Amino acid sequence: MRFIQLVAAVLASSLVACSKTPPPPPPVPEYTAETFYQSTTYFGTSVSADNRFILMGSDATGIYNVYKQPIDGGNPIQLTFSDDDAYYPVRWFPNDNRFLFTADQGGNELNHTYVANEDGLNIDLTPGDKLTSYPLGFSEDGQYLFISTNERDNRFFDLYRYDTRTYERERVFQNDQGYQVQEVSPDGRLIALSKAINNVRSELFVFDLSRPQAGLRQISQANAKATFDAASFTPDSQHLVYTTNLHGEFAEAWIVDLNTNSHAPFIQDQWDVTSVAYSPSGRYRVNAVNADAKTVINVVDTASNKEVLMPMLPDGDITRISFSPDDSYVVFYLNSDTSPSNLFSLRLADKKLTRLTDALNPNIDQDVLVAGQPVRFSAFDGIEIPGILYKPKQASAANPVPALVWVHGGPGGQSRHGYSPTVQHLVNQGYAIFYVNNRGSSGYGKTFFHLDDKNHGENDLMDIIYGKRYLQTLDWVAEDRIGVIGGSYGGFMTAAALAFHPDEFEVGINIFGVTNWLRTLESIPPWWESFREALYDEMGDPSTDRERLTRISPLFHAKNIKKPLLVVQGANDPRVLQVESDELVEAVRANGVPVEYVLFDDEGHGFSKKANRITASRAFVDFLDKHL
Repeated sequence: MRFIQLVAAVLASSLVACSKTPPPPPPVPEYTAETFYQSTTYFGTSVSADNRFILMGSDATGIYNVYKQPIDGGNPIQLTFSDDDAYYPVRWFPNDNRFLFTADQGGNELNHTYVANEDGLNIDLTPGDKLTSYPLGFSEDGQYLFISTNERDNRFFDLYRYDTRTYERERVFQNDQGYQVQEVSPDGRLIALSKAINNVRSELFVFDLSRPQAGLRQISQANAKATFDAASFTPDSQHLVYTTNLHGEFAEAWIVDLNTNSHAPFIQDQWDVTSVAYSPSGRYRVNAVNADAKTVINVVDTASNKEVLMPMLPDGDITRISFSPDDSYVVFYLNSDTSPSNLFSLRLADKKLTRLTDALNPNIDQDVLVAGQPVRFSAFDGIEIPGILYKPKQASAANPVPALVWVHGGPGGQSRHGYSPTVQHLVNQGYAIFYVNNRGSSGYGKTFFHLDDKNHGENDLMDIIYGKRYLQTLDWVAEDRIGVIGGSYGGFMTAAALAFHPDEFEVGINIFGVTNWLRTLESIPPWWESFREALYDEMGDPSTDRERLTRISPLFHAKNIKKPLLVVQGANDPRVLQVESDELVEAVRANGVPVEYVLFDDEGHGFSKKANRITASRAFVDFLDKHL
C-alpha cells in the first residue's frame, strides 16, 4: 500500500510539475539602429614598404575614409578627410609612402583613381566627367602602375601604364572587343584578359605587352561550354593560375606553363575555388573556397607544400588576407555573423598575433547577437534550396515571432554568412530573418546556377514562397506574419512576390529593386557592354523578349499589390534608376495600399554614409512594427 501511495504521490507531483508553465526567457536587451551602426566597418590589408603600416578603410567618421594602422598595434591615423564622397583604399606604392584610393561622386559609380602624394596632395590619375576606372596594381619593381579606364570608349576598358615617378602614361592595350583585364604579371610584361561570351561561357587570354604584334594567346579551351577566370600569375611570371568549371559542377584552380602551354590541375575542392594568390616573394600561397556560403582560406608554404597553421582565433571566417613586402607579416580580417570584421596581424617569425581593431560597438553585448544556421528545404519541384536562418532570442513556441524572407541581389548572387548590422538590428527587434539562396544563386554548382535562366520571377520566385512555407512549419514563427525583403534583384523579387502572389506575404520591403525589366535592360550603364550578351542570355533581350519581360515586371502588374510596401532608393543609382521606384510607389498608392518611400539624394546603388544606413535600418523596423 505504501508503495502504491508513493507511486501515486510521485505521479501527482509529476503531473503538477508538467502542468506548470515554464518560466519565460530573460528579456533580451534591444538596441537602436544608431547603436548597431556605431560599430565601425574596416577593410583593406595593403602593407607599407617599410612593414610598419596597413592601409585601411574605415567609416569611423560617418563616411569611408583612408587610414594607416600601425601593424603591431596602436591607434589608426587618418589620411583622407572627405565628408561627402566615400574614399576607398587600394594599396601603398611599392617603394615609398604614397598610396592609391578610389572615389565616385555621390554613388554614381564613376570611380576615379587617385594617388595621395607624400606631401599630402591628392592627384586624380583618371580625370574626366564620364569615365570610370579600376586600378590593377604595380610591376614588382615599382616602376609602373596599371589602370584601366573607359575614357576612349565608354563601353570598353583600355589599359594604361603609368610611370610611378612622373605619372606620365601610355595606352598599352586598346580594348575594342569587350575584354576585361583581370591580372598583370609581376614583371609587368603580361596581362590576363577574360571575355564573356554568354552566361555559360567565358574565354581567357594572355597578351604580351612587349610583343603586341603577337596578339592574344588563348588559354581557355576553344568553344568550351565553361567559364574561365584568371586567378594569379606566379611570382616568376612563368605560369598563370586560373579557375574554371570545365571539369565539373564547381570551379577548380588549374595552372598553365606559359612557356610550354601545358595545363595541369592545381587545387580542387567540393565547392568553388574562388581565389588563389601569392605572397610577394612567392613563399606563401593563399587559397580561398566558397564553402556553403562561408569563406574558407588556407595558407600554404610553397617550399614544403604544407599548410601554415594559424594561431587560435575567435569563431569566424578569415578574409582579405595579405602579406607584408618581405613576407614577415600576414594581415587579415576575421568576420562572423555576430562580429564585424576585425583586423589582425601575425608576425610569422615568432607567431605573434595582434588584434588591431575592435569593430563592434562596446555598448552591444555580443552574446545578444544571433548566428545564422544553415538550412535546406524542398522547393515545389523537389529541388533542394539552401538558406541561412536567424532565430531571434525572443522566439519560442510560446512566443512565436514575425519573420522576413530575405532575397539577395544579382541575378546570380548569394546570401552568405557574415556580420550585417541591419540583419542583427531586425533580429534583435524580434524579427526572424531567412536568407534564401533561390535557384540561380552562385556557389552551389553550375547546374543550380543556370536553373533560372530566362525564368526569373517565376520558378526562383516560387523558391522564395516555399521558403516562406518552410518558415510556417516552425513552431516559433508566427505563420500569419511573414514578409519579404530584398535589395536590387532581391528588390525586384520582393515587388514580384507582392504583385504576382498577393496573398502570400503580409508586407514587402523593396530596396532599390528593378520594377520594369524592359527599361532596366535598355538603360544599363555603358561600361557594362562587355557582358551585355551574358546578361541578356540570363534575363532576356528587351528587343526580342519583350512579352516575357513585360510579364515578369512588377510595375505592369502593380494593380495586384494589396499589402503594405516600403521602398528605399538612391537618387544617383546608375543601375536601378530612381524612376523605377517612383513609378512603383505611385502605382501602389493608387490602389489605396499603405506605401512608404525613403529616397536618399546622395546615394547610389547602396548606402555609403553611416547616417543613411541608420535612417534605412530605422525605417525598416518602424515599418515592420506598424504593419507586421
